[in-house]
This record gives sequence, structure tokens and C-alpha cells, in this order.
Amino acid sequence: MQPLSRLGFDLLRTFRDHLRPLIAYHLFFTLLSTALLLPAVAWSVRFVLAQFNRTVITLDELILLLFSPAGVLVVLVALGLSFTVLYLQQAGMIQVAARPRDNHFRLAFEALWLSLRRLPALAGLVVMQVGSHLLLAVPFLLGIAWLYGVWLGDLEPYYVQRIRPAALWYFLATALPLASLWVWLACWLYLRWILALPLVTLENLSPQAALKRSVWLTRGWQRSIGVAVFGVLALVILLPLLTTLLFDHFFTPLLWLLPERNAVLIPAMLVYLTGYLLITLAITFIGIAANALLSASLYLQLAHQKARPTPPPADAHPGRLAWLVELGVLLFAVSQAWWIINSFDIHDEVTNIAHRGSSMVAPENTLAAVEQAIEDNATHVEIDVRLTADNEVVLYHDRSLQRLVGDPRNLGDLSLEQLNIFDMGSWFGDAFVGERIATLSETLATVRGRSALMIDMKAEPGNEIALLEAVIETLHGEAAIRLACHTQAPPMTRRRCGNPDVIEENRLAVMSPWLVEEIKRREPELRVTLLAQLILLGTLDRSQFDALGLRHNRITETEIKLATQYGYEIHAWTVNDSARMSQLIDLGVDAIITDYPTRLADLIAERRELSDGELLLVKLRNWLRH
Repeated sequence: MQPLSRLGFDLLRTFRDHLRPLIAYHLFFTLLSTALLLPAVAWSVRFVLAQFNRTVITLDELILLLFSPAGVLVVLVALGLSFTVLYLQQAGMIQVAARPRDNHFRLAFEALWLSLRRLPALAGLVVMQVGSHLLLAVPFLLGIAWLYGVWLGDLEPYYVQRIRPAALWYFLATALPLASLWVWLACWLYLRWILALPLVTLENLSPQAALKRSVWLTRGWQRSIGVAVFGVLALVILLPLLTTLLFDHFFTPLLWLLPERNAVLIPAMLVYLTGYLLITLAITFIGIAANALLSASLYLQLAHQKARPTPPPADAHPGRLAWLVELGVLLFAVSQAWWIINSFDIHDEVTNIAHRGSSMVAPENTLAAVEQAIEDNATHVEIDVRLTADNEVVLYHDRSLQRLVGDPRNLGDLSLEQLNIFDMGSWFGDAFVGERIATLSETLATVRGRSALMIDMKAEPGNEIALLEAVIETLHGEAAIRLACHTQAPPMTRRRCGNPDVIEENRLAVMSPWLVEEIKRREPELRVTLLAQLILLGTLDRSQFDALGLRHNRITETEIKLATQYGYEIHAWTVNDSARMSQLIDLGVDAIITDYPTRLADLIAERRELSDGELLLVKLRNWLRH
């Protein structure tokens, strides 16, 4: 038997000898999966999700859903379908790598057909192999969940995230050994079963027989196999990173040296993007093929005592069809590069929304933070509101007072008079000692004629309508004050009165679609942002709200296209990094919610000073970072 120490050398030779049929298979499979497999998987998952009749899920609801029987079913269906497609793709490449032929396209087509014929067995292997890993994880997850209950069960998640109390570190210290043990066992099991896929694919074994034979064949070789597997994994991870570094630190700076003339910039960017796309496609292909070739090479060495299949004849040539396909890939990359360049919108604006006021310069949700946000040129000031025991609307984010003032009681259980004893600013700094909990009425008076509010409704479960009614009543009260001011004040000073149309000027933010409908029924002109942690596919009626607020890392081109199609805005939260702000502006968001409104204001001002050519290069750099 050839030693496994030569495995890397044999893998590279196999890749070289079978490069073109592997590329052909990759193209065939990509076409098949794009046209049939992936749409079928997406439809199946969407169908299952639609049975929940749930739309936007908060973080707490998501956790409850995932651990419910229905949530477990969704996860199993999604994992099963995804791994079946992955196994099918890998099986075809294993077929190509193990069979010497010199007709590249016939070999690729036969590999695809043979893999499809083995689809039931591959699906069974997914159930047994992936299912075993999931069952292995169950006791460890239960143990970690129990530890979470012991250390953190009584604490509000947001409090844990922001304060990071000692209980969090106790939890991590006790949970980490459990998680490490599970990782070690999962890796050991994966290495013992690594030959199951080629055995099912090439020897037509049943999934159970393939798993047993894989355990027998890999006996005593786990360490050598582990080195090979993790070496390939390191290659797959490092290639994209090295490519990104190469473009960022060598090629991209060259673009800034070009003269600012479209006759030079556009062709240069087209060549740049075409090269980037071709390299990205190549890296993606290498990553996909490397794992399959590793499995095939291990199978040939351990099961048949040979390093690799016989190489193709010396006079083998790619043929005209192969050259045409490769030319097609090049033309595809060029067309994509041209489409990307033409999709850049030179003229762009974004709304600057200060998150809880300028909450990194002043204590959050206080009048000081609101004042600072206005000074920082925020377009809107986002605030969180809750209802006190005596039905006063006040600014506060958490359910309990623990995080900011150290009192474990819930805000909703106290009256405004009781809340006024708390100092809301001393935790932030000496300059804010004595800052009190602000009411919505006081906040509206503070921004009057200077800014507008985005009012995030933080209602207790079952108390949503009461909070909504109190907020609307407060808005109408402010409108009456402003209207009276306009009636009585001299024309030159009326700007201080603010916009009398308070309903039109300000907006609400909620996390429940049914509450959006309730708001629109009561105040159709009141703009509403629906905030979402997660949107279950195919379940959200996108015609009800005026804006969709998403965590910035959940915003994709698809979400932007849907917003354009249905006529609502996209709001990104919470973004504090200037580079990420710039990316989101170029992606097409309408508003950015940030703890640092001054950073966003400065960025917008800087972008306005750029010439069209400079802005085009900024947009290219941001596209490459997506």
C-alpha cells in the first residue's frame, strides 16, 4: 500500500489529470442545481416554514422556535436537503476522479447520471451520517442548556450581552469543556466515516454497509487522515483570504493612480472585475473539488492499494467543445463585470438615525443623548419607549432596571414618580449625574423644530395596544402644542414651533406585523418601520409597512430588490464602523441606525466632496468587500 504521506502529491496529480472533466462536471451540476435542485430545496423549506404562519421572529421567539418540535423539524428538513445536494455534487466529482477517460464531457455527463441514480442511497447516507452527528450533539446541547439555566437563566439576554457579568464567564468556563469534547468526538466520527461517500458512490454499497466498511478501512489511519483533511480545509480557507489580501493591497491601490477619466477608468475596472470574478470562480471550484478528490484518493489507496486512476492518454486534448465552454466562462465573467459597473449609482443619500440618541457620547435614551444627537447632525433620533404603571410613556430600553441602575424590578411595575428617584446618568460619567428618566412628551419638546423621532415600541407582552394608544395620544398632544405656537408666534420665530404635522414627521418602530396593521388602522399617515431579527421565507406581507429594519449583516441585494419592488425603505441597524456604513450606502439602504451619528454625518459629507471617478472607485472597493 502506498503510504498516506504521499497523499497530497497524488491528490495534486489527480487534479491535474482530471481538471477538464472536473470543470465540465462542475458546470453541468451548477446548471442542474440552479435550474432544479436548489429551487426545489428552497420551495420545500419555504413550504415547511409557511406551516408555522409566523413572519418576523425576535431573538427570544427564534430560540423558542428552534427548540420546539416544529423548529427541530424545519432544521432537520433544511439540513437534510442541503447535505443531499452537497453529497450529490461530491459523488459526481468522485466518479470523475476515479474513472480514467479522455472524453471530458462524456465522462462528466456519465458521472452526473450515475450520481443521480445513486440519489436514494446518498439521501440515506445523509440521514445516517448527518443524523448520527446531530444525535451525538444532543446530550452536549442539553448539558450546555442546563448550565445556561444555572448561571444565566434569571438574567435578561440583553443585560448579559452588554454588561457581561461574572455569571457569563462562569457559564463559558463550564460549557467550554463540554463543547470541546463534542468537537473532538464529532471529528473522530467524521474521520472514521470519511470513505462512506465514495463507497456508496463507486461500489454501490448500502449506506449502513458503507459506514461499516469505512470504519474498517480507516482503522489505524485516523491521524494521517486527519492531517490530510485539515490540510485541505486550511487550503480552502486560506485561498480566498490570500486572494482578498492580494487584491486589496496590490491591485486595488493601482486603480487610485489612474487618471480620473471614464475612458480610462471604465476599461480598467472592467479588466479588474473580470479578473477578480474569474479568480473567485476558480477558488470556489478548487474548494469544492478538493474535498471530493481527497475522498477519492483516500478510497483508492485504502480500498484498492493504488494511488490514483490511470492518467489520460498523452494525446488526449480538450477539443473544441471544451474551448467553447471555457470561452463561455470568460464571457460570463466579462458580462458580470460590466453589469456590476453599470449597477453603481453615483448619486446616493442615506438617512442618519441616532440609536438611543448619541449613546456613545451620552447615556442612552436620555435628553442629554437626544440633544447630543441633534448636535451630531442626526436626521432622526431613535428612542425606546415603555409604559409605566401609571400609563406614562417614558424612554427606556430594557424590561428591568438592573443594567443601568442596579434595581431588579421591572420598569412597568413602577410609576413615573417612583422612577424619578433613579439617576440615569451616573453610570455613564460624572458629567451626567442627575439625569432622569425622560418622558416622550419631554423628548418631543426637545426635538421640536430641530429633528424628528423614531419611536421604538418596547411593550410588555399583552400590553402593546395600551402603549400604542398612549404614544398616539402623546403625538396628538404635541401636535396641538405646535399648532398653538404657530398661531400665536410671530412669523420670524415660527420655526422654533416645529412641524405641526407631528404624525407625518415622526415614525414608529415595532417588531410585530400585526401591530403594524393596528397602527395603520388608527393612524394611516404614521410611518412605521418593522424591525426584524429573522424573516421566515415566504411568510411576510411586504405591503403593510413603510420600512423594514434589518440587522446590517442580514441585508443583501435580494432584500434591496424586494424593497424596491414593494416600495418600502430598508433601515440597517446598528452600524458603528465607517467602512461598513460606506458599504451599506453603496448597497442601497435608505437609513442607517448608529450609536455614532457624527461618524455617519462625516462620511456622508466626505462622499459628497468626492468626484464621480473617486466615488466610482469607492463603490468598487465596497462591492469587493461584500
